[in-house]
Amino acid sequence: MKIPANTVEEYLEGVPDDRKSAFNKLREGIVKNLPDNFEEAMSYGMIGYVVPLSVYPDGYHCKKDTPLPFMNIANQKNFIAVYHMGIYANPELMKWFTSEYPKHCKRKLDMGKSCIRFKKMDDIPFELINELTTKMSAQAWIDLYESKLANKK
Repeated sequence: MKIPANTVEEYLEGVPDDRKSAFNKLREGIVKNLPDNFEEAMSYGMIGYVVPLSVYPDGYHCKKDTPLPFMNIANQKNFIAVYHMGIYANPELMKWFTSEYPKHCKRKLDMGKSCIRFKKMDDIPFELINELTTKMSAQAWIDLYESKLANKK
């Protein structure tokens, strides 16, 4: 379920009432734990956490005038999603997350390459997502991103 929004505030207003509390708690934890040099912005129709062009002027390789995406949260049709590019790009971080997840949640991890899906609001492991948010600095993300780009060339 896409929420038409131009600002974070508009997006938050569009989150369904039955998910609003959990979504707001998720967002607040991310904002509180986000390392320096990331900023919150609308990114690809979701609330995003990006490396702004003022920090990384090269921007995203697909769209040079776009800040480098790192993490997003979204209200989807059947779930709330957390997208974390660091998990996708860093096998050690993926291993840490997947080994920690069962300690924080009774349900099986529902995850794609960078997408963590939560169908039940009571199952969101807020503390774990908060800790995940702290695991990579903006510079570490830039370095990892650039190394992955170099490998593709």
